[in-house]
Amino acid sequence: MVSDRSSGYIFLSPWLAVTMSNSQEFHSTRIERKDFVLPHSVLIDEKAIETRVGELAKLIAADLPTRQPILLGLLTGSFVFLADLARHLSAHGIEPQVEFLKVSHYGNTSEASGAVNFLREELPHITDEVVVVVDDIFDSGFSLHAVNEHLKQQKPAWVRFCTLLDKPSRHQVALRVDYVGFEIPDVWIIGYGMDLGGAGRALPYLAAVERARQEGTIP
Repeated sequence: MVSDRSSGYIFLSPWLAVTMSNSQEFHSTRIERKDFVLPHSVLIDEKAIETRVGELAKLIAADLPTRQPILLGLLTGSFVFLADLARHLSAHGIEPQVEFLKVSHYGNTSEASGAVNFLREELPHITDEVVVVVDDIFDSGFSLHAVNEHLKQQKPAWVRFCTLLDKPSRHQVALRVDYVGFEIPDVWIIGYGMDLGGAGRALPYLAAVERARQEGTIP
């Protein structure tokens, strides 16, 4: 595990739970959860998530050209992250308008396809507005790229992208994400609003699903 403070990214090894001490150093321990419907290992714990979301909110607040931006969350995986981010932004005097766009290219599988479905195509009025697009993860990038093209049609004044997680090994499009919480390896994540086939969203931490379960070989 490597912490790159200059870039603001935190690089994690798989199957590790991460906690942060007052000295801002990271300590890793292996935590197994076998009592849940999806066998998984905790990757990033609640304290580390809360700390990092607070840091992202501070960075975003410093960059915003207005105190009343639009936070555009991509459903469904971003809803918990967006709610926490909005609360942290309020501590910096930001009062965002919150909107959502339903986007999917996974369905009930763990493999991304290039076909992106806009399940809620109606966008709020964002012409000349300040917009922060909030998503759970930059994986293949298909969804974020499609949303970026969708937004360009309405000509917002200012757009930035924020994702809680980044999985560089899976990128298939060239897209700049302005704010990233954690860089992770190629594992399937559940918890903190993220799921596998609808399961795991309510977990308070981020966890890696066992490979066999992800591939459907565990009943």
